[in-house]
Amino acid sequence: MKIVVCVSHVPDTATKIKISADEKNIDSAGVSYVINPYDEFAIEEALKTKEKIGGEVYVVTIGNEAAKESLRKALAMGADEAIHLKYDGYLDSLNVAKNLAEEIKSLNSQLVFMGKQSIDFDNCVVPQMTAELLDYNSISVCVSFSLDGNKVTCEREIEGGKEVVESQLPIIVGAQKGLNEPRYASLKGIMAAKKKTIQEKNCTFTNNSVELIKIKKPASKNPGRILGTDVSVVPELVRLLREEAKAI
Repeated sequence: MKIVVCVSHVPDTATKIKISADEKNIDSAGVSYVINPYDEFAIEEALKTKEKIGGEVYVVTIGNEAAKESLRKALAMGADEAIHLKYDGYLDSLNVAKNLAEEIKSLNSQLVFMGKQSIDFDNCVVPQMTAELLDYNSISVCVSFSLDGNKVTCEREIEGGKEVVESQLPIIVGAQKGLNEPRYASLKGIMAAKKKTIQEKNCTFTNNSVELIKIKKPASKNPGRILGTDVSVVPELVRLLREEAKAI
């Protein structure tokens, strides 16, 4: 079985972000990039599945030349093959899904893992869109996964609790934190990854339906004020909450 994992190359959450001069991207100078954290859970689950039932794990990413770093890390973790869909620019979620669907179809994979969302744009729709384009089943926000023949069972997080969902292959599974504990790449895996070839292709779908107009940081919070230290300030506090903060 060919098991596909789709990954994103994203800025590290610990990195201080600056907006570029054109206000349509981030300034990449000094920014560290990593595998999207949710995608690490997807990679680990694919590797665990391979260890149980056999097969090969293919990892796919879309992005510029730097995105190969994430592919190399996935290969070092134990993935067998890597595919780089080259594109240096912004792609909306639909075009990301279209390009991924085309590659998954060419590999004839029946089992696909992705993170439930990427931490850069946080749209949280690519797994579902890709499944719709392929006419695959889809379960997202998964915190457990099991495969028995053609039957897939997942536990997923919902508002106020969890639910157990059953489906069948072909399927796209969106990984959530808690699905597993991603392994560290061993020295042997890192050395083996250096010898593995990354297959390069150009993205087919680049005509965006959504235009990115501007990126900006959230407005700075107003400084706090201390009105006093006893109950006499309560009326003034209520007035400020009503008239200035519009909170009541």
